[in-house]
Amino acid sequence: MAIFGYGRVSTKEQTTENQRQEIERAGYQVSYWFADEGVSGKVSASQRPQFARLLGQIRDGETLVVSKLDRLGRDAQDVGATIKALALSKIEVIVLQLGKLDLTSSAGKLMLTMLAAVAEMERDLLVERTQSGLARAKAAGRVLGRPSKTNAEQRTVIATDYAAGVSVSELARRFSVSRANILGIVKIWGC
Repeated sequence: MAIFGYGRVSTKEQTTENQRQEIERAGYQVSYWFADEGVSGKVSASQRPQFARLLGQIRDGETLVVSKLDRLGRDAQDVGATIKALALSKIEVIVLQLGKLDLTSSAGKLMLTMLAAVAEMERDLLVERTQSGLARAKAAGRVLGRPSKTNAEQRTVIATDYAAGVSVSELARRFSVSRANILGIVKIWGC
């Protein structure tokens, strides 16, 4: 039976080659390798282009090997649904991070449920910490977001000139900003 390997990284600057090598060092001769590069773990497994191709090619009784559980998904529901779908086709799912445990076995299902719940809790805590940090920064008077491309004086001139009939395109050229930037300014000023 064929062994399928799958890797995923979130950005185009990263590579899945380390994941592939880790699987091969663990003793698996990968027959088919699929990798989604530049795809967030937030995207459900079935929506990832290469994982969808893998699902279309893998057959009953074959094996899927990944280096870590989070390669299959970021939340418990997605990982659970993916594993259940593969288990229905009698596809063995091996996660090296879990000591070569088959996630479609009874013990594997228990371990998967616990680990997915912990991973989801970690993700929620990360979001909470991020929100707390942003609130602290705002309370300290820090201005968040991208710096404005125009200053207050320029925005006043833009709003005044726009109200006087100067076109958005002309204002964009004059101030070396996009039309969208000009439209945002005149919207705020209520012109």
